[in-house]
Amino acid sequence: MIKIRYICLTAAAALIVTLSSCSGTPTAENPSAPVPNTPATEAVSSNNHSGHGSKEKININSAILSELDKFEAKLGIPALSNKIQANRPYGSPEDLVTKKVITQEQFDQIKDQVGVQEVVLTGEAKDVDYMSKLGLMKGHLLVAQELLDQNQPKQAEPHIGHPVEEIYVDVEEQLNERKVKEFKTTLVSLQDLVKSSPKDSKVKTNFTSSVQAVDGAIAALPADQRSKPGFTLQVINELLDAANSEYGAAIADGKVTAPIEYQDSRGFVVYANELYKGISSQVAQADPEAHKAIDTSFAELIKVWPAAIPPAKAVKTPNDVTKLVKTIEENSQKVVNKSNTQAQR
Repeated sequence: MIKIRYICLTAAAALIVTLSSCSGTPTAENPSAPVPNTPATEAVSSNNHSGHGSKEKININSAILSELDKFEAKLGIPALSNKIQANRPYGSPEDLVTKKVITQEQFDQIKDQVGVQEVVLTGEAKDVDYMSKLGLMKGHLLVAQELLDQNQPKQAEPHIGHPVEEIYVDVEEQLNERKVKEFKTTLVSLQDLVKSSPKDSKVKTNFTSSVQAVDGAIAALPADQRSKPGFTLQVINELLDAANSEYGAAIADGKVTAPIEYQDSRGFVVYANELYKGISSQVAQADPEAHKAIDTSFAELIKVWPAAIPPAKAVKTPNDVTKLVKTIEENSQKVVNKSNTQAQR
């Protein structure tokens, strides 16, 4: 993630208002990719907001670094995400210029995507947001596990830290509302142990406890809701949004220049693919054509990350990845729309 990372993912809505950065995620190669429509949320907001995975404006006061990477990729400014975060809070989008974060000319290129207002999520939109943030945690831990298994604790450590440093604070309120036992301490303990004593036998035990804690938080959502294709596809799209943004920030001139972003995007795609496998049979029954398109695109998408350690040359361009993500999202939307229509009958 460009050095430090995350503080939030505001997923959801028509707005599915926030991973990572998705369907039509702007990248250096594809600054204005189209975005599919998403179902309306019950969110109450001024139309300025957006967080991770948002389909409208990006809230520069609360968006996670992965979401801010969209600006970084579009403007081609290294570490811009961190600079935006470091200069919070902003009273208006124009503060990016007055605080000398970017120039007026640069601001003019992104001003239609910048927002500062908050959004209030309710109903399914809130649940999608919650599950998406926990999904990002899962993605980080999945890739961290791979790196630990390959005896690469230094590379694994950031991916253990990101769930705490960049996501936990944004999901903490919902964790409390859902009466989920606090597990920030567990994650911090694991990160400290990997930093100081990566070969300690406790690393494996602590890692298992951390994964179980995230899984337990996910289980706070009703099982029948988590098994619904319409709900899960929205979460998958948020994760792919994040992955798309991260991958765009990781690649330059056909090479992986930011390994951490590459690894982040790998983890998010791997977990999104796992989620899809859990509902694929239902999707195939509901819409065989959409399922085929999603399944085929996932198969191609997975090839982009042949291993946790980046290849010397990128397998696909950010634009290629955006197209695959867009195909998945467009076909997911067909299934979601069909599901909503049937539910209204």
